[in-house]
Amino acid sequence: MKDGSQIAVLGAGSVGCFIGGAWLAAGCKVSFVGRERVRAEVAEHGIGLSDQDGWKIRLAPSLIDFSTRPAALKKADIIALCVKSTGTEAAAKEIARHARPGATIVSFQNGVSNADTLKKLLPKIDVVAGMVPYNVVRLGPGRWHRATWGDLTAERTDTTEALAKAIGDRPGRLLLSDDMQGVLWGKLLLNLNNAINALSGKTILEELQQRDYRRVMAAAIVETLEMLDAAGIEPAKIGQVAPRLLPHAIASPDFIFRNLFLRIQKIDPRARSSMSDDFAASRPTEIDFLNGEVVKLAHSLGRKAPVNAAIVELVRQAEAGVEHLWSAEDLRKYVLEGHRGVAIFGY
Repeated sequence: MKDGSQIAVLGAGSVGCFIGGAWLAAGCKVSFVGRERVRAEVAEHGIGLSDQDGWKIRLAPSLIDFSTRPAALKKADIIALCVKSTGTEAAAKEIARHARPGATIVSFQNGVSNADTLKKLLPKIDVVAGMVPYNVVRLGPGRWHRATWGDLTAERTDTTEALAKAIGDRPGRLLLSDDMQGVLWGKLLLNLNNAINALSGKTILEELQQRDYRRVMAAAIVETLEMLDAAGIEPAKIGQVAPRLLPHAIASPDFIFRNLFLRIQKIDPRARSSMSDDFAASRPTEIDFLNGEVVKLAHSLGRKAPVNAAIVELVRQAEAGVEHLWSAEDLRKYVLEGHRGVAIFGY
């Protein structure tokens, strides 16, 4: 990355506007590519950003280059890809059509396989894996709020090292890793709650305050860790709790969980999972790239992942229009006991 390098955020929704806005505020040259609804909102109100640590900033409309046309990518040296995982192939076609030779793509998407997919579809473009640890909620027109903890992470390359230096130690800062497979699987362990939160119909904080929801998440994590052990993959620590301790912390009694885990995590009361937003908007979810990845890994090992498979099944039903709101007790019974006879893993 050279001085004055142009960054384009492709998929400028909540996460894309937060990342791109934070980088613009840090002094980087950033443009945005997204939907007309967001473009019109930003053109009128600008971009207002905040986080749970008290940081706030507003970027005036005159400072923001926002386009609805992928042709705008031709100016970019770096493309921060923030589209849903379900849109990766479509985004790759636009990138292939419009991006200039030598551009770098940083995949800031859920799941563990998007960067590999992009590399196959775009063999002549430099693709870098990235990870977004936090939820971003829309508070109103042109206003986005980082509602949970963490820092962006990307694979260490010359380009990302220069980008991290340009952003500095500011909101939107970029950490670098030499083990992105471990980072992505470590993040996926936490993302296993996305579907549970969507099925609960509650905010993340409300959902996590009920132990039976947490028991389902803990069981999904335990099952995933077993598959990762069998595959020889070591998940990285994302946040304050090590992967092996995560299910124990999550499934702990309410008093311990609320006074230790929730106090550390700083979850905004308004935060909901992205899948919960997908349910509300009747959009296809990313379930294949979350719990579905665990089921896929298990299949490749000749094994089964009944807990994660049950969650995938419930999300599929919700996508098909079946009632999707589950109480904590009913979800625990269906996923962990139910007709599958699945063990409850001691929780």
